[in-house]
Amino acid sequence: MNFISDNIAGASPQVMAAIAAANDGPASAYGTDGWTQAAERRIAEIFEREVAVFLVTSGTAANALALASLTRPWGAVITHDESHVADDECGAPEFFSDGAKLIGLPGAGNKLAPADVTQTLARFREGALHQVQPQALSITQATECGTIYTPDEIRALKAAAAPRGLALHMDGARFANALVTLGCSPAETTWKAGVDVLTFGGTKNGAWAAEAVVFFDPARAAEMKWRRKRSGQTLSKGRLIGAQFEGLLADGHWLDLARHANALAQRLAQAVVASGQASLAWPCQANEVFPILSPALQARLKAAGVGYLDWSARALPEGEALAEGEVVGRFVMSFATPEAEVERLIALFAARVG
Repeated sequence: MNFISDNIAGASPQVMAAIAAANDGPASAYGTDGWTQAAERRIAEIFEREVAVFLVTSGTAANALALASLTRPWGAVITHDESHVADDECGAPEFFSDGAKLIGLPGAGNKLAPADVTQTLARFREGALHQVQPQALSITQATECGTIYTPDEIRALKAAAAPRGLALHMDGARFANALVTLGCSPAETTWKAGVDVLTFGGTKNGAWAAEAVVFFDPARAAEMKWRRKRSGQTLSKGRLIGAQFEGLLADGHWLDLARHANALAQRLAQAVVASGQASLAWPCQANEVFPILSPALQARLKAAGVGYLDWSARALPEGEALAEGEVVGRFVMSFATPEAEVERLIALFAARVG
């Protein structure tokens, strides 16, 4: 039983079929093919407006290029101090932006608060020669704790950043999972709420290696084609990325995959609480579950060969802390997670400690 990440799953059969279809015969290179153009049109339709779309192969490349396009080398990006762009990109955002600084803020459930953004911006005097200049705000949807920003919360963060003109970037590696929980349209939770650039994730949700950087104002994307090329992300056989998005987005397949993962996460979260053996560190709002595990539960799960990650407890709600020997475990469901495996895991939580 492996619940370490949704990255352990392969690609969905529909995506693999789309790749196979695109692989048959010759096609124009470097993203000028019909599959890429069709994927770009479909993304514009999903978000209900004209957009500039740049397909890449990894979330690291997508996030780093998006932030580099919004930030000058003497600029700064405000983000959560445990966000993926801060903790898990090996310095790629700083590298691709030629040295822009990442400023990390705390926040329960890995969510930023508007008041903290306002307070931080006040530390950096506008135009001050000796200070970096904040130029972007980056949020993660869903967050590293599996929590979700509502459209109203996104609007509030945009309003906090607006006096200094910061662009708002959303790392949407699990955007589909957040969207099906929110029950609103992609437009309502992105550009209509103030998001300027979205990293639209496909890889964690059924694609093989496909991410999209989506600019809701195409004028912001003026430099992006060169940035993507210099990063080695302008693939000559770009049709195979475009085909992945075509297979993923057709007939709402991407949302169906996310619904499966979310439903299993909800099933596990409810069972964990009902068992009385553990509590949840944060509400289950997407496809991740974070139970607080006692030493006895940790031993039981290890003995059963269950794969999960010990997770950071720094973003626990104020006033809450782990007891001696406890850890926060992260259990991730994917589009390919079998229901039977989740039921086996639930049985391990339900068994009485003796």
